[in-house]
Amino acid sequence: MPGENLSRDEARERAALLSVDGYEVSLDVRSAVGEAQDEPRTFRSVTTIRFRCSEPGAASFADLIAPSVTAVTLNGKDLDPGEVFDGTRIALEDLAAENELVVDARCAYSRTGEGLHRFVDPEDGEVYLYTQYEPADSRRVFANFEQPDLKAPFRFEVRAPGEWTVWSNGAGELADGVWRFAETKPISTYITCVVAGPYHYVTDSYSRTFPDGTTLDIPLGALCRKGLAPYFDADDVFLVTRQGLDFFHDHFDYPYPFGKYDQAFVPEYNLGAMENPGLVTFREEYIFRGKVTQASYEARANVILHEMAHMWFGDLVTMVWWDDLWLKESFADFMGTFANVGATRFQGAWTTFANRRKAWAYRADQLPSTHPITADIRDLQDAKLNFDGITYAKGASVLKQLVAYVGQDAFLEGARRYFKRNAYGNTRLGDLLSVLEETSGRDMGAWAGKWLQTAGVNSLTPQVLLDGDGRVAELAVVQEAAESHPELRPHRVAIGLYRLADGDLVRYARAEADVDGPRTVIAELAGADAPELVLVNDDDLTYCKIRFDDTSLAALRGHLGSLTDPLARALCWSALWNLTRDALLPARDFVDLVLRFANRESDIGVLQMLQAWAESALVHYAAPEWRATGGRLLAEGALRELRQAAPGSEHQLAWARFFASTAADGPDFGLLQELLAGTATIDGLDVDQELRWAFLEPLTAHGAADESVLAAELARDDTASGKRHQVRCLAARPSAAVKAQAWAQVVESQALSNALVEATIAGFAQPSQRQLLAPYAERYFEVIARIWEDRSIQIGMDVVRGLYPSYQDGPQTLAATDAWLTAHADAPPALRRLVLEARDDLARALRGQECDARAAAASAS
Repeated sequence: MPGENLSRDEARERAALLSVDGYEVSLDVRSAVGEAQDEPRTFRSVTTIRFRCSEPGAASFADLIAPSVTAVTLNGKDLDPGEVFDGTRIALEDLAAENELVVDARCAYSRTGEGLHRFVDPEDGEVYLYTQYEPADSRRVFANFEQPDLKAPFRFEVRAPGEWTVWSNGAGELADGVWRFAETKPISTYITCVVAGPYHYVTDSYSRTFPDGTTLDIPLGALCRKGLAPYFDADDVFLVTRQGLDFFHDHFDYPYPFGKYDQAFVPEYNLGAMENPGLVTFREEYIFRGKVTQASYEARANVILHEMAHMWFGDLVTMVWWDDLWLKESFADFMGTFANVGATRFQGAWTTFANRRKAWAYRADQLPSTHPITADIRDLQDAKLNFDGITYAKGASVLKQLVAYVGQDAFLEGARRYFKRNAYGNTRLGDLLSVLEETSGRDMGAWAGKWLQTAGVNSLTPQVLLDGDGRVAELAVVQEAAESHPELRPHRVAIGLYRLADGDLVRYARAEADVDGPRTVIAELAGADAPELVLVNDDDLTYCKIRFDDTSLAALRGHLGSLTDPLARALCWSALWNLTRDALLPARDFVDLVLRFANRESDIGVLQMLQAWAESALVHYAAPEWRATGGRLLAEGALRELRQAAPGSEHQLAWARFFASTAADGPDFGLLQELLAGTATIDGLDVDQELRWAFLEPLTAHGAADESVLAAELARDDTASGKRHQVRCLAARPSAAVKAQAWAQVVESQALSNALVEATIAGFAQPSQRQLLAPYAERYFEVIARIWEDRSIQIGMDVVRGLYPSYQDGPQTLAATDAWLTAHADAPPALRRLVLEARDDLARALRGQECDARAAAASAS
């Protein structure tokens, strides 16, 4: 892995020297089918690059990761591949002012989701290919200059098996056995794309007439594996796509610039999706094989719109280097929700954002690896790890605050000018700030310094003083920051005052104000009736952790379910979860709140998030001696709500899944087995194939279902999805031999694909099997350096994160982690970051357990 790295300094030097006029890439993937003729299985890749050099006579290099190179020709001169190619780079000496490089290579198909991934469908034996490159894996498929600021037009041609269809960024035609694709606009290497195979393909179209009378016609396509075709609701995908294109055309005033718009749902995908212009790729799990809640459809729509926003933010205008990754990801994350609310049926998407996306940001921003939104990205390994909660969710949250700060009209006008001035080019932070200063009249440098160039999350707490008549004499907001990141920021916030009225907790007063410094008095609320709840950051305008005064916290303990506004409720739940994670609210108290009030939650996405948080509170933050009791309470509560939920409702489905995940004893497992067998039913609950697997995992993890049961279930669902479920369940079995086998498959072998590595790790790491997993804590620290050295970065990340012994949650695991960090001070920074993050999560869990134990002791005394 280290030999594949590229530093920012190297990229800067190369960009100063070279400019690229165009690529011609010819791939022959007919070797994807039939018996492999080599190991690893390879395909032919021939690349022609035309580029200029500002200093004739200088030297540089091209990027390529390939098992072998057959020929290299530079300006008509044949070079010895053995001399110029080292496995990751091709040395280029004595460059001319204008150059032509031709590289003929044997590149390897991938099983890790990086480069050109080859998947064999176990259902019918068909082979499917797709590419995934971000941040720097196109060099696994063709020779290039792998950095975002060396943009160029691309022409692809692909030879494939005769029965296949091939797609790329441009429109394609098949002639004489070769698929040839239209030349792209100038784009970066990491967003080029090829998808090939016997995919199921559906078409539609989009048309838009602009005020000047011009018409834009966009061919639309959507594709998936043939085995998923019966479940593929392409009509809904196209509906959201057309709604999104209308929305962005209305707001961006720049026509979609990349011709067609295909969307491919592909197997064993590492990401949610990727914004390749003209050919967006998605993980195929967004095609739902069973019944799911509206939260899943909302999430899919959000991803479709997120990737569509990238056509402008990221593809049309691209950051110079990964330091400014936020220029595409933060904007796309914000725009995904902005468009979801503005254009689709998912009008509550900002509630989901407040509850789910911000939770990701809050966690990331309190890790030792937190960083400014505009990060210091030294190399590609740094870049890979910075696709994180800071770059996405915090960045989007800060943009939401920016819209409140400068106004939506000024923000969108700034975006429009940004696109027109920088189309097909590369930008840095200052390029965007300058247009926003023009349109808003605000000093964006000061704002950026506070919000984009410092790390950490502030907390805002209300202080209420009442006068003798029971009215608000003074209401202030206190701002605090962690010692490690002491920056206090300017916040545009709304403060809501709530009180009980006819059994409901309703807002009766609101003020919007700028909060800055350690304490800000909100003069507009003086004289208001005394509140029972003060909600700082009502309407979720800023990015902060909300705290409560004692009166407000007491009101939530008694009446949280009576809070009528869904967004306000979601904000309170999020704040309570942050208090739990910060060891300020005992885990058992959070679990109790969920058990008492989650049944009042109307927003299905919030309910599912509460269920996940409750389970996490029990597993990580509850005192160990209370876990069994808490688990029993959660299982009983889940079953009670399951039986009481409206038959056939999505709430019933959510409670069914939660009951399965919390099932704690024989009667619970007996009910799950009876539901699987059909000897018991719950009115309205359809136990479809996906729900069957959800029931089987806890049964296998607790020894209530064995390998033969899983084999029978796989025979019932002999598909790629079924195989992943079976692999996860097999690794979940409570047996020392099973754990040893799963460990060996992930750590000692590279036979499993990325998806099966992920499934095996998920099954291996069961919270109910802490004692069984204990022997692997020491082994983890013995192997991770080797794993990082030998595997691709994606697999390395999966193993280092997934196998960290977090369930051995005691001081000895912290000590072992610290010992490894001390002994490996010179380990790759990206590897150390992953270990430091895991350590921080464990230390936080231990503080939460201490808080929970203290609360129990105080209650007993």
